[in-house]
Amino acid sequence: MKRNATVVVVGSSNTDMIVQVKDLPRPGETVLGGEFMTAAGGKGANQAVAAARAGARVTLVARVGNDAFGTEALRNLRTAGVDVAQVSRDPAAPSGVALVLVADHGENSIAVASGANDRLSPAHVARASRAFTRAGVLLVQLETPLATVAAAIDRARAAGMTVILNPAPARPLPAALLRKLSIITPNETEAERLTGIAVKSEASARRATTELLRRGVPTVVLTMGARGVLLASVAGCERLPAFRVEALDTTAAGDVFSGSLAAALAQGHTLYDAARRAAAAAAISVTRRGAQPSIPSRVEVERFLSARLPQGAIAAAPGRRGSAAPKK
Repeated sequence: MKRNATVVVVGSSNTDMIVQVKDLPRPGETVLGGEFMTAAGGKGANQAVAAARAGARVTLVARVGNDAFGTEALRNLRTAGVDVAQVSRDPAAPSGVALVLVADHGENSIAVASGANDRLSPAHVARASRAFTRAGVLLVQLETPLATVAAAIDRARAAGMTVILNPAPARPLPAALLRKLSIITPNETEAERLTGIAVKSEASARRATTELLRRGVPTVVLTMGARGVLLASVAGCERLPAFRVEALDTTAAGDVFSGSLAAALAQGHTLYDAARRAAAAAAISVTRRGAQPSIPSRVEVERFLSARLPQGAIAAAPGRRGSAAPKK
C-alpha cells in the first residue's frame, strides 16, 4: 500500500462500561438503569478502528495497562486490522476506563479514568518514528498529555504528513499548536470552547470557523449533528447536510467521523467527498450501541451512500471544491 494511504493515530485506549438509562441523571440523582455492557473504546483506539474499517492501513501509538482490560483492547485492535506494534503496556498504571450512561433517546454522559493513557509520552512517539515516515496522515485527539500530542504533530510535520486534530475532550489550545495543523474537526461544544463563540446555529458556526481560520488553522471541519457538517477554508465555506437516521447511541460518532475522514483523505479523496463518507460512517454508527462495535466497514458505508445518492454522485464529488488537505 502506498505511503499516502496509511494513517498514524496517536491517542487513548479505554474500556467502556456502559449502562442504558431512560434519561440521564441530574446532579445528585440516582436512576435505575437497564442493559449493561462493556465495549472497546477510547478516542484514539476508536478512531484507529474507524480508519482501518474504512480501508486504510493504520498504526496506533497508545499505552494500556498490564491487565485484562489491556489484553482485551489489544485483541480487539488486532481483530480490526490495526497495527499495535506501538501500543505499549504500562507495568504501574491500569488501562483507561470510561463510565458511559446512554439515554434511550441517544444522548450520553461519559466520565473517564485515564490510567495508562496519561503516561503516553513524547518518547513513545519518538519510538514510533518509522511509522510516521511511512504514513500520509496523522490523527490526534486530547485524551493523552498535550506534550505528547504536540510531539506527534511536530514529527508528522517534519515527515510531510497531513495533520488532523480532533479537539476532544474540549480544552483551550495554544495558538502555536493550532497553526501547525492541517485540519481541525471540532463539534459545536468544542468549537465554542476553542473560540468563545456559542455555536447555536449555522450562522454562529460560520463565525466560529472564521475565528479558527483567523488563528491559523488552514481547514475547519465542524460537525453540527442534525445540521450536518461545515467545511471551511480560506477558499470558502460549504455545508454538507446530515444523513437522517434513528439514533440509538451517539457515544463514538465524533470518533467514527474523524477516523473515517482521515482514512478517506489518506486514500486520496477530496475533502468534500471524505467528509461525506465520514458523515455516512458516523450516521451508521449512531444506529448501533457501543463505541468500536458500532463502527461500520467501508462496504457498509458505500452501500449506505449508494442507497441515498443518485448514481454517479460519489464519483462526481472529488471534482468539487476542497481537494485533499494541504500538507504542513
